[in-house]
Amino acid sequence: MQRPTLTSPLRDAVGVKTADALAKGLDLETVGDLLHHYPRRYAERGEVSDLGALEIGEHVTVAAKIEKITVRPMRQKPRSKMLEVTVTDGRRSLQLTFFNQAWRERQLTIGRWGLFSGKVGQFRDKLQLNQPDYQLLAEPGELTDGEGSNALAEFANALIPVYPAAAKMPTWVIARAVRATLDILADVDDPMPEGIRRRKNLIGLSDALRAIHQPATRGELHQAKHRLKWDEAFGLQATLAMRRLAAAARPATARPLRSGGLLEAFDANLPFALTEGQERIGDEIADEISGEHPMHRLLQGEVGSGKTVVAVRAMLQVVDAGGQAALLAPTEVLASQHARSIRSLLGPMGQAGELGAAEVATKVTLLTGSLGAAGRRAALAEAADGSAGIVVGTHALLSEGVEFADLGLVVVDEQHRFGVEQRDALRAKGGEVPPHVLVMTATPIPRTVAMTVFGDLETSALTQLPSGRSPIATSVVPVAEKPAWLARAWQRVSEEVAAGHQAYVVCPRIGESIVDEEAEEDLEDEPPPEDDEKAKRPPLAVLDVAPKLAEGPLSDLRIGILHGKLPSDEKDAVMADFAARRLDVLVATTVIEVGVDVPNSTAMVILDADRFGVSQLHQLRGRVGRGSAAGVCLLVTDAPAGTKARERLDAVASTTDGFELAQLDLEQRREGDVLGVAQSGRRSRLKLLSLLHDLDVITDARTEATTLVAEDPELRAYPGLAAAVDALVDPDAADYLEKT
Repeated sequence: MQRPTLTSPLRDAVGVKTADALAKGLDLETVGDLLHHYPRRYAERGEVSDLGALEIGEHVTVAAKIEKITVRPMRQKPRSKMLEVTVTDGRRSLQLTFFNQAWRERQLTIGRWGLFSGKVGQFRDKLQLNQPDYQLLAEPGELTDGEGSNALAEFANALIPVYPAAAKMPTWVIARAVRATLDILADVDDPMPEGIRRRKNLIGLSDALRAIHQPATRGELHQAKHRLKWDEAFGLQATLAMRRLAAAARPATARPLRSGGLLEAFDANLPFALTEGQERIGDEIADEISGEHPMHRLLQGEVGSGKTVVAVRAMLQVVDAGGQAALLAPTEVLASQHARSIRSLLGPMGQAGELGAAEVATKVTLLTGSLGAAGRRAALAEAADGSAGIVVGTHALLSEGVEFADLGLVVVDEQHRFGVEQRDALRAKGGEVPPHVLVMTATPIPRTVAMTVFGDLETSALTQLPSGRSPIATSVVPVAEKPAWLARAWQRVSEEVAAGHQAYVVCPRIGESIVDEEAEEDLEDEPPPEDDEKAKRPPLAVLDVAPKLAEGPLSDLRIGILHGKLPSDEKDAVMADFAARRLDVLVATTVIEVGVDVPNSTAMVILDADRFGVSQLHQLRGRVGRGSAAGVCLLVTDAPAGTKARERLDAVASTTDGFELAQLDLEQRREGDVLGVAQSGRRSRLKLLSLLHDLDVITDARTEATTLVAEDPELRAYPGLAAAVDALVDPDAADYLEKT
């Protein structure tokens, strides 16, 4: 009989019935899929697990000791018996409930310990598992399953693997399948070059796969994890190195600096001095745009650090060289804001074809999906004939029928909102010769994320804030503990307005059943409610909050509403009224999160602040304090003290350092979401690599991968390694590398 390999279907190793169950329950199809389904943790004999980490609704497996057993009749069916078993980890207890299965009392004896698997529920303030599967552990090597059979499982190991499981696929069934597979697995060819294995002290792949599932010691387990983390990091970094090399080899139209053009006139008319960072990064971008290979650069910087000015200067350089620039924004509000901001910065230089235009000028055109037929035709014509040097728009720029005369630069703002397909669609508008690309984000990125998620882009960071930016004081308003503080928050808003300023009030939703599509990606990433009571109350909504404020604490103020469901002309009118100070307070969703620039706004109240992520909160408060007056941001929450939600809000209130907050965000969020695996909708083999803890592995893998790919761009001399890289990062799923 031929032994199965990593690419063999699972039925060849475990039989059709088990293979079908693994495929249905855990989406595991091949032997490699199963062996890369690593244990979540390891239970040691005599060691019990922490029952305090359980969450209601979660399907869990816990290791615990039986503490108490009770058999009693059921209230509504006196002849039926209920078996209640209490297990403990020494600090907390968990109740197991069995109906009409009193015979299990003979197995579940006090003092025994085992693995108990089921869905966590709650009854009378106590956590419980109803009808759980279980596996009792006695002496080393002895195993009794829930049906009372004495199947000899190989528990001679000191470490018992506990696997991520499904409702009908408990951990011990997975462990049995893994053991059966490893027993008959063919020799595994190690794809990693021997030189790299030797330099990095890596054990063989076959040894690593066996040790991750059947470790004899903690040291052996550490070696296995190190090798498998290395494989994940190397696969990512090799993919990124290939992308960098391919991008550097493509031709591009050089857009050199030209004297006497728009950029020179723009710089001469700027009413403020550029920061050192703006000048330095501007020079880097100017050099790359002047080259004959496409620029592919990420520009990150704090809210208000001046990224827009850097982007405008790059766009003007391209226009001076005879090309066009397109700026892609994620929402109509942001696209309109960008168009207004660029026109304001350019003044007469952005009014080509109009009365009062400067002698050297271009046209700034806005293209969004809600433009009327006549406006759309005009915008399309201006893009196609080249009269619009700068075209600003939403995803409408990607649609068929949008053509450019000579697209030389694509600027993507808040790039985490766009997948690689959308970026490529806009890049393709440049024709056979790709344009230069500048992607921007106001979310500071930890080094490990930048190296892993944006490793195919050159990265620049604006860390200085322009002079004139005012400090922002942030405070948490804990309404559950101190309800009077909410009244004080509204009083604070009134005081700011009385001083001649304006304010924002931010809500998570438009209405109870209405989702703001322009902000829905943010809402998908919102932290889950951390207690059952919180889950019952819907998030506060703009359409509910605004009238209550108008009738109550802010009745003497002029209040406007802004959200993504408003027609485009209404959005523009609301923003124009707010910018012109015809409104005092703007009640909005997160459509104001990026790009909205009203220097007179000094106060922001964020309701249900615990519903937002750290980066979102940092972005939102960046909308205030943009002028000469200091800003204040109030984070209103009913999350209890001591919860993770409150810790998150306290951290935001304690610092305005975006990089420090980005690190906190990374610590608190699931790394799969940071890497975008969830958004890609496809399986990833990134099981072990931690962006938080594995900086050394990522750095080393980047160095080795860059060197190897430079010598052999397609890894032709290493076909096994090339296949392993492709298996880790499927080209069709590579969009997650470009999201965060």
